[in-house]
Amino acid sequence: MIPRVHVVTDDEILARPDFESCARELCEHLEIRKSANGDAVGASLAFHIRGPRTMGRTLIRLARTLLEPAAASGITLLVNDRLDIALAVGAAGVHLGTRSIPPSEARRLLGADRLLGVSVHSANGAAEAAESGADYLFVGTLFETHSHPEADPTGLELMGSVASRVALPLVGIGGVTPERAAEVLASGGHGVAAIRGIWDAPSPPDAVQAYLDAVEAADPKAPVDPEAGGKPEEPGNPEGPSNPGEPSDI
Repeated sequence: MIPRVHVVTDDEILARPDFESCARELCEHLEIRKSANGDAVGASLAFHIRGPRTMGRTLIRLARTLLEPAAASGITLLVNDRLDIALAVGAAGVHLGTRSIPPSEARRLLGADRLLGVSVHSANGAAEAAESGADYLFVGTLFETHSHPEADPTGLELMGSVASRVALPLVGIGGVTPERAAEVLASGGHGVAAIRGIWDAPSPPDAVQAYLDAVEAADPKAPVDPEAGGKPEEPGNPEGPSNPGEPSDI
């Protein structure tokens, strides 16, 4: 199952003195919360350890530190770009940008049981990632964002274009607020991802909850299996519908 809300970090966030305590608090907060249908909230959440310029030793320490609290909350822990660290700590999978190793090579090393996510910025790129074994895709940058002030936002047209080309869960990223979650899902998205919208909030755990609530309110169905396509099946329809710096870092 692919989580519907993805919490992503960057180098500045990882370097904050209170990052570890804040991340643990986020996990513990979700551990005691339940969604409207009674399922564990954490099952709808992925936590991405991403730090393009952060030392590998720091990344592996942080990943190991968060592995247990994430598992206790049902949160999917992923490592961005660093396949070696994902394998070393036993993370649920890896997420690749366009400057990472090819998705096909990552899939070969990961095996079939771990998740492989890929960031894409075009429909053609999405098709290539799907053919290379990706389980889900980040699509963006959708809106203006402080994380990538130099990036030209594509708008929701990109989400629709990608959704028409591939049958994978699509996660919108780039300036996606809880208020915009419904638009992203309506355009073909399975979920949303955020960096500053969570980590710069007065209470990151409350911010995560706001994203989870917004996604559930917009589309209260359970997360989908990667093989089922970008959206859950509609009732009665067995076929169902078919970084700081550079966007490629996400």
